[in-house]
Amino acid sequence: MSRNKKAYCTIILAAVNVLVFLGLSFFGATEDSGFMLQHGAMYAPLVIGGGEYYRLFTSMFLHFGIDHLLNNMITLLVLGWTLENEIGRIRFLIIYFGGGLCGNLLSLSLELRSQDYALSAGASGAIFAIVGALVYLAIRNRGRIGNVSGRGLLFMCALTLYNGFTTTGIDNAAHIGGGVAGFLLGVVLYHKKRIVRRERE
Repeated sequence: MSRNKKAYCTIILAAVNVLVFLGLSFFGATEDSGFMLQHGAMYAPLVIGGGEYYRLFTSMFLHFGIDHLLNNMITLLVLGWTLENEIGRIRFLIIYFGGGLCGNLLSLSLELRSQDYALSAGASGAIFAIVGALVYLAIRNRGRIGNVSGRGLLFMCALTLYNGFTTTGIDNAAHIGGGVAGFLLGVVLYHKKRIVRRERE
C-alpha cells in the first residue's frame, strides 16, 4: 500500500475533533468542567449510575482547551496517517475506536474500584491505540514503519506516559488501556503481505 496515499479517515477524524471544539467554544468555555460534563465528557457516576454509556464515545471528541486539542490533533495526523496507509481505512477505524473505547473502559473500571471520580475527555486513548498498533507493525517489519521507527514510537509512548504520571489531571489509565488494546488489535488485524517469488526459466 502506498505511503503517499491520502489518509482520509485520519483527516476526517481530526476535522471532526476541531469542528466539535469550535462549536463548543462558540457556546461556552471548553475548560469549564460543568460545561464539558453537560456536553458529553466522561464521568463514571453518570455512565454507570445514570446509564449514560454514550459518554464512553462522545468523550473521545471533546478537549479541555486549545492546547489539549492541538497536542492531540498533531499526534493524530502524524501517526494516524502512517497507520492508515499501512493497514487500511476500515482496520484503522477499528483500532482507533476500539482502542479508544477500551482505554475509557479501563479508566472507568479503575475509578469505580477506587471511588475516586474525575471528569475526563480527549482523543488520547484512541491515539495511544494508534501508537500501540504501530509498535506491533514496527516489530513485524523489523523496526520501521514508513518514516517512523519502532524505537521512536516507544520513546514517544514512554515520554507521554512519563508526562502523564508527573502531571496532575492526566488520564493515564485511558492511555495505557488504549495502547494495549491498539497493540492487540494490531496483532489480530495486521497481516504482512508475503512477497511471492517466481523463477523464470
